[in-house]
Amino acid sequence: MDRFFEALFIGLSSGAIYSLVALGIVVVFRGSGHLNFAQGEMATLSAYVASVAAAWTLPIVHWDVPMWGAAIVAMVFGFLVSAATEILIVRPLGKRSPLAVFVALIAVFLGINALDAGLWGAPPSEVVTSLFPNAPTDFAEVFGTVWRYKDIGTLVVTIVITALLFLLFAKTKIGLAMRAVASNTESGKLVGIPTGLVLAGSWGLAGALAAVAGTMFAGAQGNPGQVTPILMFTVFVYASAAATLGGLDSPIGAVVAGLSIGVVENQAAEWAPGWIGQEMKLSVALACIFVVLLVRPSGLFGTVKVERV
Repeated sequence: MDRFFEALFIGLSSGAIYSLVALGIVVVFRGSGHLNFAQGEMATLSAYVASVAAAWTLPIVHWDVPMWGAAIVAMVFGFLVSAATEILIVRPLGKRSPLAVFVALIAVFLGINALDAGLWGAPPSEVVTSLFPNAPTDFAEVFGTVWRYKDIGTLVVTIVITALLFLLFAKTKIGLAMRAVASNTESGKLVGIPTGLVLAGSWGLAGALAAVAGTMFAGAQGNPGQVTPILMFTVFVYASAAATLGGLDSPIGAVVAGLSIGVVENQAAEWAPGWIGQEMKLSVALACIFVVLLVRPSGLFGTVKVERV
C-alpha cells in the first residue's frame, strides 16, 4: 500500500500542474476558439521572470523579494504577454484564416523558446525556490506514506484556482461576458459587450495561469529548482491530453482529467515498470489523446455541438 499512496501523491502533484496549464488552454479555447500552442512556453518565460524577480532587492527598505511576490510579478507578466499575443497576432490573423493563427502560434512557441535560450543560455539556468516549505523534514505522513508539503501546496493551489474560476464564470458580470463572447461574438457586440477587451482578458487570464504553473513546477525541480528552456515542453503535452480528455470547453473537465492523467501515469509506472516505467509515462497521455479523439471528440465533460447541414 505504501507504493500505491506514494504514486498517488506524486500523481496528484504532477496532475495539478497539468490541470493548471490545461485550464489556460480551455480558457483560451472557450473565449476565441483557438488552441494556444505557446501556452507551455509562456509558462517557461514567466518562470524565468519569477527567478529574476526573486533576485531583486527592494530599494529604500532593502528587502529581498519573497518567492510568492516573484510569482505575482510573473503572473502580471504572463497576463500582459498573453493578452498582447491575442491583440497583436491572433486577432488580426483570425479575421483572415484560422490556419494562419495555427501557424502563428507555433511560431510564437518557437520564438519564445529561442528567446529563453538566447537571454538565459543553456542549462543549468536560473534558480527558482519552491513556493512551499521544501526542506527534507517538510512533509506530512498520510496512511503511513510521506506526502511533501510542496506537493500538497501545489494541489491546494489548483483546487483554489479552479473554485475561483468557477465563481468568475458563474457569478460575475465579467465571467458572463466571457461566456457570451465565447458562445457568439457577434451577438455579444450587439448587446454592448466590449468583445475585444473580453478576448484579451481571456488570453491574459490564461497567461497568468501559465505563470503560476511554470513557477510552481520550476520550484519543484529540486531544492532549489531550476528553470530551463524546455521546462514545460513535456508538461504541455500532458496538459493538452488533459484538455482533450476533459473537453476543450470544460474547466472542471480539464482539472479532473489533469489529475487523473497524473495519477494513472504514475500508478502505471509504479506497478508496470517493465512495460511503462518512468521513461514511457508520456505514452499514457498520448494514448488518452488518441482514444478520446476516436471515441468522444468533445471530451468526457465537453459539450457536443450539433450543426445543421
